[in-house]
Amino acid sequence: MLVLAVGLLFSSAALWWLNAPLTLQPLRGSQVVDLEIEPGTRGRELAQAVVASGVQTSSNWLYGWFRLSGQSRQIRAGSYEVTPGTTPRSLLRMLVRGEETLKTISLPEGWNFKQVLTALQSAEQLRPDTQGMSAEAIMAKIGKPGVHPEGRFFPDTYTYAKGSSDLAVLQRAARAMDKRLASAWSQRSPDTPLQTAEQALILASIVEKETGKPGDRATIGGVFSNRLRIGMLLQTDPTVIYGMGDAFDGNLRKRDLLTDSPYNTYTRGGLPPTPIAMPGRAALLAAVQPARTAALYFVARGDGSSQFSATLEEHNRAVNKYIRGR
Repeated sequence: MLVLAVGLLFSSAALWWLNAPLTLQPLRGSQVVDLEIEPGTRGRELAQAVVASGVQTSSNWLYGWFRLSGQSRQIRAGSYEVTPGTTPRSLLRMLVRGEETLKTISLPEGWNFKQVLTALQSAEQLRPDTQGMSAEAIMAKIGKPGVHPEGRFFPDTYTYAKGSSDLAVLQRAARAMDKRLASAWSQRSPDTPLQTAEQALILASIVEKETGKPGDRATIGGVFSNRLRIGMLLQTDPTVIYGMGDAFDGNLRKRDLLTDSPYNTYTRGGLPPTPIAMPGRAALLAAVQPARTAALYFVARGDGSSQFSATLEEHNRAVNKYIRGR
């Protein structure tokens, strides 16, 4: 009888323990315990790693529970957060399902490659493997050797597990852009002056940088398509600014527009050699499905929208009104 009573008492205690919230000892300023499970960690070492992270319980009890469950070999390596209220039962479920702690990083439309790298390398708990690497080396690492990096990544919000490589995020963003560009190109208007998807990406990046109001995108795409169709210079400031790089101080001067470079669309015809930023889906579609318009010019009104004109005379009047205030 004594043995039976002890057994029942032990079973009751074990059942209570399995469903009782674990006591946590997180780092100062945090409410959760960060738990790292390294690949290949099994058995008693696994239980000890949980306790060492700040979960205050018996590693022997945890080890016994993991073994008794029959799921100890299904526990996945990764980065986890143990939150208040977690029980031994829910802890095991989280580890088996691989419910890793996910962080997010947003790459906005219109950013250039330099801005993307800066954001990735400073992102919370994202391993900055790109630090110190050349652009060429980075592109080779993500499977795009010899490809210019500008505009090759789709602007979006990406999730990642703590400790992931920034190269992995870049690779996902590159694949997303490949997919979005292919989709847009397959929907191109039959009379587009663009010859390739590459040209569509370049034009979309210009549309992205020229757009102050989303509703103007398609018409801006129409203006540039009209200019390309008749061999007229694009004369778009964002390409000149991009070509200036770090020399641009925030003010675009007349001499800058007259200084020739591969990206100066005031001195060179056609599209620049590469994209100048990351275009979003709307800009991609505006490049391949531009609005049908007679406009060849546009000028900012000062409220984010643009005034479109079909003739130089109309354009000059718009410039006088919205830029010179006459």
